[in-house]
Amino acid sequence: MNAARVTTIEIAQGRLSGLTANGIACFKGIPYAAPPVGSMRWQKPGPAPHWAGTRAANAPGFVCPQAPTQMEALLGNTLGEQSEDCLYLNVWTPSCDNAKRPVMVWLHGGAFVIGAGSQGLYNGEHLAATDCVIVTLNYRLGAFGFLNLSDATDGALPGTGSEGLADQIAALHWVKQNIAQFGGDADNITIFGESAGAMSVSALMAAPPAKGLFHKAIAQSGAAHIGYTREHSARVAHAFLGFMGLSKADAHKIAEADYGALIKAQITLLADCRDGHDPQKLGRMPLQPTIDGAVLPVQPITAIREGSAKDIPLLTGTNLEEWKLFTAMNPAMRFSSSKKFIARMQRMAGPENAEEMLRVYSEGSVFERINQVMTDKMFVIPATRMMEAQSAHASVHAYRCDWKAKLLGGIMGACHAVELGFVFGTFRERLAGRFFGKGPDAVALSAAMIESWTNFAKTGNPEGEATGAWPTYDTAARQTMIFGDGEPHLTSDPNAARRRAWDALPEKKLGP
Repeated sequence: MNAARVTTIEIAQGRLSGLTANGIACFKGIPYAAPPVGSMRWQKPGPAPHWAGTRAANAPGFVCPQAPTQMEALLGNTLGEQSEDCLYLNVWTPSCDNAKRPVMVWLHGGAFVIGAGSQGLYNGEHLAATDCVIVTLNYRLGAFGFLNLSDATDGALPGTGSEGLADQIAALHWVKQNIAQFGGDADNITIFGESAGAMSVSALMAAPPAKGLFHKAIAQSGAAHIGYTREHSARVAHAFLGFMGLSKADAHKIAEADYGALIKAQITLLADCRDGHDPQKLGRMPLQPTIDGAVLPVQPITAIREGSAKDIPLLTGTNLEEWKLFTAMNPAMRFSSSKKFIARMQRMAGPENAEEMLRVYSEGSVFERINQVMTDKMFVIPATRMMEAQSAHASVHAYRCDWKAKLLGGIMGACHAVELGFVFGTFRERLAGRFFGKGPDAVALSAAMIESWTNFAKTGNPEGEATGAWPTYDTAARQTMIFGDGEPHLTSDPNAARRRAWDALPEKKLGP
């Protein structure tokens, strides 16, 4: 391993020094917007700060305040110090020259309440080694980025519930302005993300303020059936104020509250909405973007159908058994009864559709069937609808990852997030190897996914040596590239009967 050397460049905000090692220059902790603290809490992001002299960019910036979770250790254990001053990004590049390399901007997942672009899992050096420039970023999460206090307080407080998306758009403006200094092409930017990051990708495809800031999109295990109406997100904010012990009359006190008190209330709110409880009907993922009329005019799937992302190529897909990440460690789910499963299906599908839904989800144990249903409801069918919508306006390529996680004796299967270590090439790092697995097959899978993702960023077509021909998605053949089950290979219209059964259900049944 070569010793790191200092690399200094000039960007719009001032001089910046990073470190170059093993052929990749890395700049960490670059502020892309004003710190959203004090009077800027719940405001849209302000202009990026300037500085005198040379700013060292050798360590990640603060991450948005959040509650610790088991996933933190699982996916790299490098979350870092928390602060509301959290609008920072990181850049990896082969060289700070004039080569105009494709740029890939990563939006991390975490249900809009956890995560950071600086997590070890998202180290961009392996992707950058393919001659791309990689950007990862933090954005405001949970109550700091997705709380509609304005409607909940009749305008007395700022905060529309779309500040987290506005942060992402501010970061894209920063990339557009500065990425040439890092050897990147401001006219060839791909946004990519997983889970809430993929939902963010779909939201940006629908957001008028993001138009022209990116040219391709990759959505991993997350799609466009997201976004609450202002009325719904205001109810979430009312509930949040209640958990803070505040009434509408004294809601102004939240502006001065310590961020720890906000996180405590957020934990209570989220617990009140999970495990089938949700007495206030706030939704499984209560803190998500608001359809505010400015950043998001309508639900993303509606906008995409209407051509909001015309001429933006899309690569999207899911993992075979997404929901097992959430159920494999839950004994109540692993040993649920057939009677409970039938009752659950009848509630979800309604009496007119339950019989058909039970027929297409009839194979395997109750545990397997629950996971099939929830994987389709939350991920597969929303992704399918987004592919159908976008294929009318641009080229679309579909994938599925069948690689099985290695924890708990394999019971987690090809679960949510299992593709991440292979896309970033970080599957062997720290504790991550226990989850992703190692060996020649893992190495080959990572090489294939990195090649596909970066080829897509370069040309809009993901096919390469590992995959061979990869046709675009259409509603006739529905060609889908399978990763993680032997060599990459195509299949046509996977689980067609299950897909058709969902056509009879209302659109509101899909997504989180």
